[in-house]
Amino acid sequence: MKRAMVWAAVLAVAVSPMRAFAQAAAAQATQAASAPAQAAGDLTGNWQGTLAVGNGLRLLVKVSKGADGKYKAVMYSIDQGSPAIGANSFDVQGSAVTIGITVLDVKYTATVTADGKTMSGNFVQRGDTHPLDLTRVSDENAWAVPEAPKPMAKDAKPGFDVVTIKPGVPGAGGKNIGFQGRHFKMRNFDVNDLIALGYGLHSKQIVGAPEWFNTELFDVDGVPDVQGVPNLAQQGMMLQKLLADRFGLKFHHEQRELSVFAITVAKGGPKMTVTAAGPDDGIGFGFRGLGDLSVRNMTVATFATWFQGSVTDRPVVDQTGLKDRYDFALKWTPDESQFAQFRSVGATIKQSDDPNAPPALNDAMQQQLGLRFDSVKAMDDVIVIDHADHPSAN
Repeated sequence: MKRAMVWAAVLAVAVSPMRAFAQAAAAQATQAASAPAQAAGDLTGNWQGTLAVGNGLRLLVKVSKGADGKYKAVMYSIDQGSPAIGANSFDVQGSAVTIGITVLDVKYTATVTADGKTMSGNFVQRGDTHPLDLTRVSDENAWAVPEAPKPMAKDAKPGFDVVTIKPGVPGAGGKNIGFQGRHFKMRNFDVNDLIALGYGLHSKQIVGAPEWFNTELFDVDGVPDVQGVPNLAQQGMMLQKLLADRFGLKFHHEQRELSVFAITVAKGGPKMTVTAAGPDDGIGFGFRGLGDLSVRNMTVATFATWFQGSVTDRPVVDQTGLKDRYDFALKWTPDESQFAQFRSVGATIKQSDDPNAPPALNDAMQQQLGLRFDSVKAMDDVIVIDHADHPSAN
């Protein structure tokens, strides 16, 4: 069965209420509800229908107009409990409509009926085509948008109420991190990974670590000791306490000159889409394959932290000055210096002779995101390991 609406594959980092997009079920059965009284030529309003994939997947698209008079839209995957996913483009030519959602690699092309109540077309994602008919409905008849899990209190300083740590499985494929209900789960992470996520560092900023930090994998399953979904900073607190309590980690800070990648704004400015998600909707950072990345609801600074933890062989620093949160996709052809963090779980870089292959990372960043990605020298923080043990018994 083909996958539709898949958010993450190799690395699924689905933090807070963000849901990993997957297959759903129920055949197309949407009946036209009473449509609001609007001119056929005006497409604003609620459009909903069931995507013809598997047993069906209910989608709701909310269309509005910006101050410039142009259409804009956000999409919700009702059965998967997804937050709002903003469209990057909404083009209308007569009765033909084309909607693009870059972060999901989606293009929806449809034809609007003369009465303006229905649009019929195809939903194309990464080359797979699925029929999708949308019907315009009133606010009262629109499917309810799933309620996002409540965030943890901002002043909370959580740890783990209960947590188990077990050996991971080398070569099992992929690393995963995210919430399942109240359980915070990590799969196939080494101690360098845990430190990097807990303190926002690259492995090159960890000095004096024993060899097993980089070779032994662990699965973590724990429940926070505070109600609600923790934000990124609070997840860092949880990992910091885990490292101290279960691994006996002790270290001190130093400043050293390091080779880093600096992200700056390219000529012409950023090309990313400001997210339609709210600040408490959570983030998405997932690979559909090596060099095929989807990012949701992230600042450039947060993106830099996650990117250095999964892709680059050195730290990444944000020098853009950009403060907005963005949704975007990035496709590039990796080289041998990248994705070393995944080698222990079976990832390999395959060279391609395809003349249509995506560009190298530096060019892809500039062409697709409007950002520069340059290698420079800079003073940066490092932590020097003073003591660490293998994890204590569960």
